[in-house]
Amino acid sequence: MSRALSPGIGKPYGSARVCRVWRAARSTVHRHRHRAPPRAAPPRRPGPVGPMPDADLVAAIRAALAASPFHGEGHRKVWARLRHAGVRTSKRRVLRLMGAHGLLAPSRVGSPRGPRSHDGTIIPETVDALWGTDLTTTWTGEGQAAVFVAVDHCSADCVGIHAALQANRFEALEPIRQGVRRCFGGFAKGIARGLAVRHDHGSQYVSHDFQREIAFLGIDSSPAFVRAPEGNGCAERFIRTLKENLLWVRSFDTVEELRAALLEFRDTYNSTWLIERHGFKPPDAVRQDQLSTAALAA
Repeated sequence: MSRALSPGIGKPYGSARVCRVWRAARSTVHRHRHRAPPRAAPPRRPGPVGPMPDADLVAAIRAALAASPFHGEGHRKVWARLRHAGVRTSKRRVLRLMGAHGLLAPSRVGSPRGPRSHDGTIIPETVDALWGTDLTTTWTGEGQAAVFVAVDHCSADCVGIHAALQANRFEALEPIRQGVRRCFGGFAKGIARGLAVRHDHGSQYVSHDFQREIAFLGIDSSPAFVRAPEGNGCAERFIRTLKENLLWVRSFDTVEELRAALLEFRDTYNSTWLIERHGFKPPDAVRQDQLSTAALAA
């Protein structure tokens, strides 16, 4: 219509006059007149793709997951293992590809809760300052067995692990004894002075025998807040890893077979499990670095 000639003056009406009469915005008219042609290919993520195409990176991710001795590792652990193998990429790209191919670890969404008694951090600056201990159960051919653990809050290494048919106070002390011998070089009065043990209010841990023995070793008792499991979160997180990678994927005929498997898992975990807050280093490396730094400072 804008190009049509006026019968009175013989000139085109023009787009401005036509839009004014039709009460239409000229920007809308021009946008529809100069619409871009449809793209031949779907849009892709902006930015450089990198030296490795998506298909090759997915194959490397699958290889890293297959080579890992653990189940349920998330995209951050996979990204760290790729970097250790010489594959340089971004966390967001690993997350995107793992999500698109169904390789992400399963996760649960917790329910909302009110104010917490625990606040702050439970991670100390040095090793052997705070250990966490807790127990879980599993089934064997001999019946239900109790599994006791002790974990260093700083390096996240498992300092002791034990299994027994009875979940009593004496069996609960065994991981602590293992850790004292391993980290302090012996078992004597006051040898572990300066160490605290975080535990819940289970009958094993508040018993007189448990409290008396850790006091003999020079260990301070550090009970968690009631109904606040995050206060003992380091031991709780290790138990989740233990369940996902051993207790839920293997069966055991005897408690002794379970105990041997736990000790083997402890060594594998301490040497290969990656701790994100320490720059994706395994617990053994974190402990060794701290001890070397302390020796040089002394």
